[in-house]
Amino acid sequence: MKSLVVLVSLVVLGAFQQQSFAQVRKIPAVVTDAFKYKYRNAESVEWKDKLSHYTVNFQLKGEQYEATFKNDGTWAGSQRTIEKDSLPEEVNEGLEKSKYADWEVETYYQLIYPDDHFEYRLLVRKSDINKRDLTFGQNGRLIKDKLTL
Repeated sequence: MKSLVVLVSLVVLGAFQQQSFAQVRKIPAVVTDAFKYKYRNAESVEWKDKLSHYTVNFQLKGEQYEATFKNDGTWAGSQRTIEKDSLPEEVNEGLEKSKYADWEVETYYQLIYPDDHFEYRLLVRKSDINKRDLTFGQNGRLIKDKLTL
């Protein structure tokens, strides 16, 4: 009898765990249509439902992107993974003048906003537990400095 209770418990637990990985809701057509219009040639598309908005990871011309769309299909912005040599000189200078100049940069992103302005996000680390998420404006000024894990 005990083994039957344990078996039933494991089956029920497994069913609930499997459901937790499922998509919460279907991505609305207005959102997917807005994405297809904005990024016609996107490949390897993967959607995530964040409840208040949707994010989509994809490849475009060999580069990795992540875009955010509001529930009504409005594009809220994108970020593109870039290399160090794609950073504007002002951003490089801003980093060199900051207190994070001697930190290792793990990843570089270009943030793209609907009003056609760009910002640059750098994930930096000094050690395994000392990491920061920095955002610079096009002029090289540090805009945001967040602790990250």
